[in-house]
Amino acid sequence: MNLIRHSAITLAATAALLAGCASAPAPKEPVTLRVVAFNDLHGHLQTAALNLPHPNPASTAANPAPPLRVNVGGTAELAGLVKELRRGAAHSVVVSSGDAIGGTPLISAIFFHEATIDVMNRIGVDVATVGNHEFDAGAAELQRVLGGGCRTPRPGDTAMSCALGRHEGAKFPSVVANVLKADGSPLLAPSVVKNYGGIKVGFIGAVTRDTPSIVVPSGVAGLRFTDEADAINAEAARLQAQGVQAIIATIHEGGFLDAAQMEWNSNTCPNRRGDIFEIEKRLAPAVDVVLSAHTHQGYSCNVGGRPVMQALSFGRGVSVLDLVLDPATGDVDRGKTLFRNLPVFNARTEAAHRELIIGQEPAPYAAALRAAVPDADLAQRVAAYAEKARPLADRVVGRIGGSFETGANRGNFSAGRLIADSQHAATRAPERGGARFALMNPGGVRAPLACRGTPPCEVTFGDVFTMQPFGNNLVVMTLTGAEIKQMLEDQQRAGRTSPSFLLPSKSLSYRWIAKAPYGQRVQDLRIDGQPVDPAAAIRFTVNSFMADGGDGLSLLRQGRERLGGELDIDALVSFLKTTPSPSADERVVIVND
Repeated sequence: MNLIRHSAITLAATAALLAGCASAPAPKEPVTLRVVAFNDLHGHLQTAALNLPHPNPASTAANPAPPLRVNVGGTAELAGLVKELRRGAAHSVVVSSGDAIGGTPLISAIFFHEATIDVMNRIGVDVATVGNHEFDAGAAELQRVLGGGCRTPRPGDTAMSCALGRHEGAKFPSVVANVLKADGSPLLAPSVVKNYGGIKVGFIGAVTRDTPSIVVPSGVAGLRFTDEADAINAEAARLQAQGVQAIIATIHEGGFLDAAQMEWNSNTCPNRRGDIFEIEKRLAPAVDVVLSAHTHQGYSCNVGGRPVMQALSFGRGVSVLDLVLDPATGDVDRGKTLFRNLPVFNARTEAAHRELIIGQEPAPYAAALRAAVPDADLAQRVAAYAEKARPLADRVVGRIGGSFETGANRGNFSAGRLIADSQHAATRAPERGGARFALMNPGGVRAPLACRGTPPCEVTFGDVFTMQPFGNNLVVMTLTGAEIKQMLEDQQRAGRTSPSFLLPSKSLSYRWIAKAPYGQRVQDLRIDGQPVDPAAAIRFTVNSFMADGGDGLSLLRQGRERLGGELDIDALVSFLKTTPSPSADERVVIVND
């Protein structure tokens, strides 16, 4: 399905919904609408080793205790909870706030993410917006995945389209108000309107306007991403002019709370910060609810009477709101809104953790948590996808001498260093580019690489793909020593309160002086133990996402004498044949004093 046809269908559907809403009789009593939302699923279809932090009731100021780690997740379990939440409400809607696809485990990516759309249909998603990762493969492929149909095989494809029958596409509309095509027309419908008991409710979508800087350029070619608040406000005014007063914004952008605050249902949200809260300040009063995403955080904030919510990521939780719709005004009675984040319990959830959380929830939500069981039909469908993927996923590709872990956004976590080392090894030979070092972006490291059992441990292709799923090519380029130092200084650009460290291969080292001014933070920069000459032309390796300026690395666009290399995952598979072990070497020494 092409872009124009899909947009036209979606816009026509919106018009039809509005026309249908206009003829519905007005209710005489308040109508309660239950909204169930999730975000950043990222194709995590199976129950895995996922958890959420929860305050430990044994912790006191005098004797602090570590947080509980509550085992959660799985789409069959998510579907079961959604079913119970819907069973307890006369009117309900299920919303996905973006990044449902892209950056996924193998079980989604090997089917071009058709498996995830299929699962979302079966969960009962009613409306969605797109996230930045929905654009990873470009707008045309996004339209195909949403619109249905089989992908034409291309040379080099290892993934399978229509593996379990013809891909039907999304049975729910996707809305986004701030993505425009070159001619200024919307890529997708800006909003959709639904009728609940005779009252119209509008759903407006938006995606972070930073998408062009965090997606490979080919993914957003020909598209323009406008200011989120401006686009939502304009669409809200249009809906109000048509008699829609209850408005929900689903925005793929997020924020943060204090790192020490683990309680995702603290309505006060002290020290909240981040783009979503700046956007919320500028939203028109007409917007009653903000469902957010992108930062994979959990929060349930009451901001001047308007809920701003996010439920972590990967299907670990849902945001639930009971909105009371006033029959006289058609608007949300905000003083009566009940909203909470709820976990998605699974078979691994400890009974004590389950009871602790259920005991803290209002009666209707506690009842749903207690009654929810995994959706058997969906579990069977996910198992069928897993079985189809098994021959590739279970193929042993190498061994490791210990677990490679992910961590906070620092310059020294072992999983990122492993990838950087593999890319350097793949490109250091003169005929492969003569790279002196390699750098890896932390956002591209999607999972740890666990050593299961006694080392050396076998590693499967599925393990490697889950760790690094984007399929970027390696690029060797040349910059001067001074330009490389500037690039590293830019890890904390103006306006950032903390750095976003790149992960270096073993051959590169430096000290980061946190309190030094910009331009003086990177000190004692060395390659293979030797000081870097600012005037020297130095060859090094990054992935194609970084080479095109992704993650704000605009200086890399100036890289000269470029030489393309193999896929990043192939370089890692080759490196795993050497049985690498995690090391404690400090490549970036961070000085905070």
